[in-house]
Amino acid sequence: METFLKTTEIPIAGAKTLPGEYYKSPELFAEEQEKIFARRWLCVGREDQVARPGDYFLQSVGVESVIVLRDRAGSLRAHYNVCRHRGTKMCWEERGRLSATIQCPYHAWTYALDGRLLAAPSVDELEDFRKEDYSLHRVGIASWEGFLFINLSPDEAEPFEKAFAPVIGRFSRFNMPTLRVGRRIDYDVRANWKLIVQNYSECYHCAPIHPALTKITPPTSGENDLVDGPFLGGFMVINEGSESLTMSGRSCGVPVGELPAEDHRRVYYYALFPNMLLSLHPDYVMCHTLWRVDTGRTRITCEWLFHPETLERAERGEFDIDDSVKFWDMTNRQDWEVCERSQDGVVSRVYRPGPYSRRESMSVAFDREVLKALGRTE
Repeated sequence: METFLKTTEIPIAGAKTLPGEYYKSPELFAEEQEKIFARRWLCVGREDQVARPGDYFLQSVGVESVIVLRDRAGSLRAHYNVCRHRGTKMCWEERGRLSATIQCPYHAWTYALDGRLLAAPSVDELEDFRKEDYSLHRVGIASWEGFLFINLSPDEAEPFEKAFAPVIGRFSRFNMPTLRVGRRIDYDVRANWKLIVQNYSECYHCAPIHPALTKITPPTSGENDLVDGPFLGGFMVINEGSESLTMSGRSCGVPVGELPAEDHRRVYYYALFPNMLLSLHPDYVMCHTLWRVDTGRTRITCEWLFHPETLERAERGEFDIDDSVKFWDMTNRQDWEVCERSQDGVVSRVYRPGPYSRRESMSVAFDREVLKALGRTE
């Protein structure tokens, strides 16, 4: 049984915000890449992006390019986009469909979709050359609730099933593997990725920043059930007279799954460290994935997922899924603006860490996970 705690019941022990160097230091930015983004499981999208054998897309993680694909046997695979001969980047199109192989355009080294080297011209005379020694470098890959995750250091990574144990099965009632993406918006935000997660993790800011949101879900209604570690969040309550978070306040689709009565009055928000923000509504699920560009810039992909019946009926004009998209696009942009203002401030020479309020306990917990991953204390 889930145990929810009111935000005010979670001790924060006089915690303060992070020092300015965490938002502007190139050295810390590089350290995050090695200790967080190269070691943790990163959400890269939905499994239906590679629905058929040969389907692939590219994902950048810092300077690394990863090919995410489904091989001829139907298995999910991920490889560094780096030829084993001269290191040439092999795939350039962001997404597409491969035949039976991946071929480097430089010297025609050719690989099976599972990564095995199949052919390398003019190497037969090389002493002790063995094709099996030159498979593509492997990237870890896993699927959870219809989402795909990769890990750049699969031999060092915590196994996915162990790393995600706190959330495996927790959201099964929302039927996410069968949901379909109805809309997608990409944002380019002039703010450090941590400011965006911190902002998502609290509603202390909601009254001054989000008047439409607070009209439907009171900012003090939230309770949390995951309060420590890499997975953080809980729910907020939908006011009587509203059905979901939409511009109209009405539902924009059929329920996403077999939800108990209380879930029809709740919206759940979870931050899955380090780059996934998951928002579960009665009639749709919204997911943000965050990708660092530099110390003061983050690219964000926001996707809205609906029950297939909702999308079919929307085509007939029976539902308006844009009722939710417009609501959250408005709310997202309000958040991005205030995060950009925060970024402009925390790089100032006079900025010093300030005290977190009791209503920001999830932001405190996120900061602690960042520090833990970096092997630091503040």
